[in-house]
Amino acid sequence: MIRDSLKGVRVLDFSHVLAGPVCSMTLADLGAHVVKIEPPGGEIGRHIGPPWLNGESPAFMSVNRGKYSLAIDLKTDAGRRTILTMARKADVLIENFRPGVMASMGLDYETLRAVNPKLVYCSVSAFGQRGANTKRPGVDGVIQAVSGLMSTLGTAHGDPLKVPVPVADMMGGYLATIAVLGALHIVRTQGTGQHLDVSLYNATLMLQQIGFAAYLASGAEPEKTGSAAPYACPNEAFRTRDGWMMIVAYHPGRWSALCELLDAPDLETDPRFATNDARVHHRALLHDILEAHFVRRSTAEWTDMLSARDILCAPVTSYREVVETAEYRESGIARTVAHPVAGRVRTHGFALGPSDTPSPEETPAPLTGQHTLDMLGFYGIEEDEVAALSNAGVIRASAANAATA
Repeated sequence: MIRDSLKGVRVLDFSHVLAGPVCSMTLADLGAHVVKIEPPGGEIGRHIGPPWLNGESPAFMSVNRGKYSLAIDLKTDAGRRTILTMARKADVLIENFRPGVMASMGLDYETLRAVNPKLVYCSVSAFGQRGANTKRPGVDGVIQAVSGLMSTLGTAHGDPLKVPVPVADMMGGYLATIAVLGALHIVRTQGTGQHLDVSLYNATLMLQQIGFAAYLASGAEPEKTGSAAPYACPNEAFRTRDGWMMIVAYHPGRWSALCELLDAPDLETDPRFATNDARVHHRALLHDILEAHFVRRSTAEWTDMLSARDILCAPVTSYREVVETAEYRESGIARTVAHPVAGRVRTHGFALGPSDTPSPEETPAPLTGQHTLDMLGFYGIEEDEVAALSNAGVIRASAANAATA
């Protein structure tokens, strides 16, 4: 089963907030044993909100399921020595500090490779590990801006817009997962680890591959087209009598069917709208003409009528509406997990499992230091050394600590 495909793989996760945690969460979903290395006060992602659930961050919980938390002070020599010992037995290390931070703690790739040559060391950063921008800070919004993405969003003459969900971080995290999986294959076949350099900047450029392909071919900056696809028309959202719906009818057969359904044969023969290229060129005019038809009926009526003619369409739905739909119920992604502090939490789970296997129960995101003692033991740290670390205040073990390894 895919959920067991990484069983036996040990991951040390030093990452925080989003891109790195998305990577380590996905590895945990695939069966890897992931230990989240946090400072005694918890990583900064725990403080992202509102909203809050009994003081816990839903944003943090959404990307840290299935992990074990080890809280340790890496500003201390004892803390760093402990991690160095653990790294000898790890298969993967993930970090998303600014380049140079891990080296300042003596936990850089070259140091760890000397004690574990098979280690896959994945660094996620804003602009990568090399070049003039390597130490330049950058978060999701900055990356959306500097990568060109924000310049393409919205409508003509409108203000710059940002995708509200952190697409640069999410894309970077998932690409980091792919890189780790490829590197683990190299370890299996050739026996050597490597240092992976994943930048949010590159990830967001890759997200815009089609847009940049059009620009590099034509030299023309992309127009801001709102909900419309810049390369196809009609392929955008239209107002209906009671809402909005997305309609995709640029294929010749579907365009013909739409004109027939609207009882508008003149549209099909009009040279301004006869081909997809022509319709793209006259998009604004065509939009107004079509919307004058669509506002006459409800979204539900149009959905039935268009679907009957194999014209692609869907209502523009809010989150509140989405979670009540049959599509959402049948997706298998919805979960409710029991968190020791937040209580029962509605969330999403792993979505890549086989179609014929029920989804397993998800393990909620850990409390800070919830598994400190267990994970030190799991990595072979002796009890007297653990006691010394505890007495010196180097580690934190929460009251919820339980033997779950």
